[in-house]
Amino acid sequence: MSPGLVGALVGLLGGLGLTIVVLRLRSRRISLDQRLAPYLRPQPTASGLLRAPHVRGPFVTVERLVAPVMTDALRLVTRLGSPAAELRRRLSRAGRTETVEQFRAGQVVWGVLGLAAGLALALVLAATRGSGVLALVVLVAVCGLVGVLGRDWALTREVRARESRMLTELPTVAELLALAVGAGEGAIGALERVVRSTHGELTAELARTLADARAGAPLTVALDNLADRTGLPALARFAEGVAVAVERGTPLADVLRAQAQDVREEGRRALMETGGRKEVLMMVPVVFLILPVTVVFAVFPSMVVLRVGL
Repeated sequence: MSPGLVGALVGLLGGLGLTIVVLRLRSRRISLDQRLAPYLRPQPTASGLLRAPHVRGPFVTVERLVAPVMTDALRLVTRLGSPAAELRRRLSRAGRTETVEQFRAGQVVWGVLGLAAGLALALVLAATRGSGVLALVVLVAVCGLVGVLGRDWALTREVRARESRMLTELPTVAELLALAVGAGEGAIGALERVVRSTHGELTAELARTLADARAGAPLTVALDNLADRTGLPALARFAEGVAVAVERGTPLADVLRAQAQDVREEGRRALMETGGRKEVLMMVPVVFLILPVTVVFAVFPSMVVLRVGL
């Protein structure tokens, strides 16, 4: 191969390489669209911290299958149970933070447990006594209904127990408020001191009232909300008396002491009424237990003496 041909080939290869390099450089250049894209891209209007995390669990398919059945069950329980407004008020009186939907879901769970217990009992009765199918179906349905209504009954008992504790705590809290006001504290300052130094159901309600007052609501409005949240007439009178004393400038310490005395008198009167209503029940152990034992102790020595004499 002649030197001239070799030089021509080398020049041709060099030109091809230079062309390839130029084309690559041109392809790497950032176009105008690429430069403007970061500024024209739609930005999210909400913070990423407020987005609900998308969790993928192992039971996603089961949840999707159960969701329609759960919705139908919630509708059925809503028809059978108490109205939503009344239930919401009862949940507030019980001091619970769950919503009406969450409580309905709990009722559905209780109903499912009742159905399971009824089904197990029906299977046992069918295996041992050979009961009829219709009776067993009725038994299972009754067990499920008892489970649904049992959840509502448990909430009612919880409301009564909480209100009973609040009624027991009210005289002491009123006396503490009277002492704080008598020492020179204002109404809000007395509430703060009592909330810091006491614990209980009534203290939690007073803490909510204090939070409403700190949020900007007038103290009288916060006390009215306290009376609305609870179902106790004594606590409603207490809140109303304090609100009237704050509005009209009445000596608050005297009002609080009078309220505490009224609550104590009402509790004593309720205790006497309860004892009077249960007087007959109190006679049952006396007549059927204590009196027979007394008669036996009185008659047995005489019987022994008579037997010895004979």
